[in-house]
Amino acid sequence: MMLLFGRRCLLLLCLTVVQSGHAAVQTCMDKHQVVSVLRQMEKFLKGQEMRFTEGLRIMKSKLATLQNSVSKLPQADQSDAPTTCPALEAPAHGTKFGSKYFVGHEVHFTCSLGHQLVGSASRVCQDNGTWTGVSATCKDISECASNPCQNGGTCTEGVNQYKCTCPQNWSGSHCQHQTQTAPPEWSVMNDPAFSRTPRCAQVNQAQHCSCDAGFHMSGTSDNSICQDVNECEVYRLDQGGKLCVHECVNVPGSYHCSCPSGYKLLHDGRSCEDVDECLSQQHNCSQGTTCINTGGAFHCVNPECPRSHGNVSYVKTSPFQCERNPCPMNSRSCHLAPKTMSFHYLSLPSNLKTPATLFRMATATAPGRTGPDSLRFGIVGGNSRGIFVMQRSDRQTGELILVQQLRGPQETSVDVDMSEYSDRTFQAKHVARVHVMVSPYNF
Repeated sequence: MMLLFGRRCLLLLCLTVVQSGHAAVQTCMDKHQVVSVLRQMEKFLKGQEMRFTEGLRIMKSKLATLQNSVSKLPQADQSDAPTTCPALEAPAHGTKFGSKYFVGHEVHFTCSLGHQLVGSASRVCQDNGTWTGVSATCKDISECASNPCQNGGTCTEGVNQYKCTCPQNWSGSHCQHQTQTAPPEWSVMNDPAFSRTPRCAQVNQAQHCSCDAGFHMSGTSDNSICQDVNECEVYRLDQGGKLCVHECVNVPGSYHCSCPSGYKLLHDGRSCEDVDECLSQQHNCSQGTTCINTGGAFHCVNPECPRSHGNVSYVKTSPFQCERNPCPMNSRSCHLAPKTMSFHYLSLPSNLKTPATLFRMATATAPGRTGPDSLRFGIVGGNSRGIFVMQRSDRQTGELILVQQLRGPQETSVDVDMSEYSDRTFQAKHVARVHVMVSPYNF
């Protein structure tokens, strides 16, 4: 058989056939015959491959089954495998829970009071006849084992207790308190009225001392005393603001707030409120004068009208109001003089936040009469330091405004006027004298 490949991919299969008594004859198959032969050969090889693979799979399966069967055969040392574990005893000063020692069973251990378990608290019996974990023992607990004494203190064992012997400058049941070599700033040390004997009691054969609220322990553990805590000073040193609005007064074990003369303490125990001596009739103003309440005090006043001059004269129509007498028809100076003059007294705290409106001035028109169609406001006296300004707040009202803070105690006054105009013609002028009294306190 011979395969011939041409340049144009022509494939021929030639067979040489020798016939009996004749010369050899060569025959060739065409392309389709060759492809058919090759496909038959490919199917044959695939069939052989599948049979070979199936044979390997069957062989592997049989080997695995054989191996599994061999591993399940009983061993000589397994025929006598134990079903229990050795018995376990309770540790000294302890208790054992569990009395069965079969495979899979558990045994538990606890210790008596004053002892600590060392080892395994639970143990399990295993298939090989041994217990898990390690043997349990109960160890006596040392009261000093946890080093309860601080700052170099020496611990001494007792019966279920201990005692700390403290080095110099330390005190307390655990030597936790430093003995003051110098009294703290907030402690009252030099007044017997601010000292107390500590309250001591025996607890587990050890002495424990404590102080009442508002006192702190001072001195050594053998010679201690309770000294007063100055709450006012503590609060000041902590920079926590004012404990009291005015003044803090320290007393043994506590404190209280006080107010200046003329003020009373409010229910919150720290704030102060002015006492109105005029309302409560606590003043000594004589007859003919009027009591004016101020911050922490009072004033007895009796304002006087301006003195008469020329054709201008005034009459007092109320304790705080003066009115001009009727003017002669031909007296222009009288018509230009203030028609009314009023007196006002204002009490202010020290350092009042500015700007602050203190006083309002407005016109009032009698029923049936036409009022002025315009008003002008101004300051006409007593404002040399520029403390006040006068400005219009609406068409009919002017306001006196404080523009500089005033620190008390001090008094000052200012005169403000309001002029009425009708058709741009001056009609009348009104003057108000405002007397301001500033308290030394800002409450």
